[in-house]
Amino acid sequence: MTRIKICGLTRADDARDAEAYGAAYLGSILASGPRLLTAEQARQVLGPPRAGIARVGVFGDQPEATVLAQAELIDLDVLQLHGAYTAHGVQRLRDRSARVVWPVVRIAGHTLPQDAIDLAQAAGHLVLDALVIGQLGGTGVALDWSGLQDAVAGLRAAVPGVHVVLAGGLRPTNAAEAIRILRPDVVDVSSGVETAPGVKDPVLVQQFVQAALGAAEKSR
Repeated sequence: MTRIKICGLTRADDARDAEAYGAAYLGSILASGPRLLTAEQARQVLGPPRAGIARVGVFGDQPEATVLAQAELIDLDVLQLHGAYTAHGVQRLRDRSARVVWPVVRIAGHTLPQDAIDLAQAAGHLVLDALVIGQLGGTGVALDWSGLQDAVAGLRAAVPGVHVVLAGGLRPTNAAEAIRILRPDVVDVSSGVETAPGVKDPVLVQQFVQAALGAAEKSR
């Protein structure tokens, strides 16, 4: 069953709306860009640990010590890594943090980067996002889902049980198609449910959740 992550959250009310509508993952950006929060702001937005919700911190190329310190301050459930991590670095951070780690690969075309399988083996998860030079995410650029079918099937064959997280250009109008084609474990949306960077539209959030859950139910 595909689950939903609402990312780039900057306001506690938006996080509460996303949770109420059925999102399983709530994410805030600790890396860079217009949705950037401090660790203390992210802690306030994402709220305390609770059943049924995983709180995700999105990191870039910060030093490992910074990532660990911020993860501890916010008490994150998941560390999403957009930086240039090796499989060894992912495994080390996973061990030291005792948290779930989502390494990210950025894709242009129909193939996965050479290190995708190694990263997925180290983490048990892999985020697929669009490659846009100079930006870590939240770009609104969609991947070629049909063109990636063989590559994603190969990833799943090489790393049985891997959790595939699909990001990049998702919105209420295309979530069902993306799920039908690639059957991701998680769909990750940010700009596709916003009225401005970091400002979520509750109607779009609800529509996205409904579209994703409906498509996931049909694909079972």
